[in-house]
Amino acid sequence: MQDWTAGYVSEIAYTYGYYPELNPQRARLALLSAGLLPPEFRQACELGFGQGVSVNIHAAAAGTTWHGTDFNPTQTAFARDMARASGAAAQLRDQAFAEFCADPSLPEFDFIGLHGVWSWVSDANREVLVDFLRRKLAVGGVLCISYNTMPGWASFAPMRHLMAQHMGVLGSDGQGITARIDGALDFVGKLFATQPLFARANPLVAERVEAMKGYNRHYLAHEFFNRDWHPMHVATVADWLAPAKLSYACSANLTEHVPALGLTPEQRNLLAEIPDRMFRETVRDFMLNTQFRRDYWVKGRREASPLQLVERLREERVVLAVPRNEASFTLPGPLGEVTLNPAVYGPVLDALADHTPRAIGELPLPAQGGFGQLLEAVLLLCGSGQVAPAQDEAAIQAARPVVARLNAHLCAAARGSGDVTWLASPVTGGGVPVDRVAQMFLGARAAGIARPAAWAEAACATLASQGQGLLREGKPLASEEENLAEMTRLAEGFAAHRLPLLQALGVA
Repeated sequence: MQDWTAGYVSEIAYTYGYYPELNPQRARLALLSAGLLPPEFRQACELGFGQGVSVNIHAAAAGTTWHGTDFNPTQTAFARDMARASGAAAQLRDQAFAEFCADPSLPEFDFIGLHGVWSWVSDANREVLVDFLRRKLAVGGVLCISYNTMPGWASFAPMRHLMAQHMGVLGSDGQGITARIDGALDFVGKLFATQPLFARANPLVAERVEAMKGYNRHYLAHEFFNRDWHPMHVATVADWLAPAKLSYACSANLTEHVPALGLTPEQRNLLAEIPDRMFRETVRDFMLNTQFRRDYWVKGRREASPLQLVERLREERVVLAVPRNEASFTLPGPLGEVTLNPAVYGPVLDALADHTPRAIGELPLPAQGGFGQLLEAVLLLCGSGQVAPAQDEAAIQAARPVVARLNAHLCAAARGSGDVTWLASPVTGGGVPVDRVAQMFLGARAAGIARPAAWAEAACATLASQGQGLLREGKPLASEEENLAEMTRLAEGFAAHRLPLLQALGVA
């Protein structure tokens, strides 16, 4: 029998994550921050879209037409259900890369997304992907690629090989992949108990394995147990992408656009001495021991003039994506927690406090540092998820009905599952985190139930019909009365604090 999986895990579903770097709206701000002119994003493609959460949110929330493929038909069926419900321009297939990429009817794309799959496919499939980029990424187009990288995985790579080999040699297909993963982790624990010299030479590996025991098994299966697993140095990726005429543009992680957040002055000075862009990125990865990169590449770097850059950046719109009283002045960084200057960040947050999108040029300039300091503040706030890039008013209004249909579909699905914890926003053109209980409240509200207490009753009844209930401090609530009281508390808090934000972002 022919193996259609090509060594990729197929017996357990991929996770239902949303990846904001795949939002072209975010890519535009990142490219401008790097001094580059972005294209107009009309046609986009995601290769290996998993459950299709990102591609469906982006197709619904913006005016871009999306195509995509994922080889797993179960995942494609889930993704197509979302596309049918929203009516968005999303053409989603279950073809292998070779079949999809050979289709001559596909248009040229202004944006192509490759989340994670680069690390998990064979060299033959990478050649297919590069040829597709060469033929189908438009001149000026953007590639978003995320992948496991070196040197962050260098010490763990032998252990991953050992665990995968254990699954192949000692695991049994009849056990199921979850049991085989557990067996591999248990075996590694026994190995470490013998105090091997490898563990002494690489003390952090044992900590990583111990942490893996608490991870979602769906995540572990796809992250570590595919046949192919190839972390790459960024310079190696550059060599692969060169035939497609792609050049490195910038990080898709907006906090990385502010070097002071993660690098010491000495490290920044050393990087400034390196003229070659890819060698500079390689050295930076050693400074940070980078494990995972999220990058934008472009087919034809278009450098903006200083005037163009300032004018375009001043026109970019942003919106506060959290309640103002929940905004934080502390951010995690590679060097530890960073405290932001309230004199700079406070006025920016205050100006956005009503959740109305505003151009960066309309925000208050810091007393020192001028526009450069303001841009740095916007990038850090966007990178931390507290602020988001916002679309223009015409795009927002065009997306509203499509987003409403998608969100209604997801809220209805939340009655039976907590898999998808994101909804679409026409304001940001992307996703907003909304947990299962909050989605059930939104569904009840959309059904005409007005009072939060009644939302709570409906949600409790739905959970009880499935033998489910709420947890408090990690422990299940014992009685119906306790569940209803806790659900009512959650509903009233949601109505007072979270709902106004979701309404402002066009989610509700």
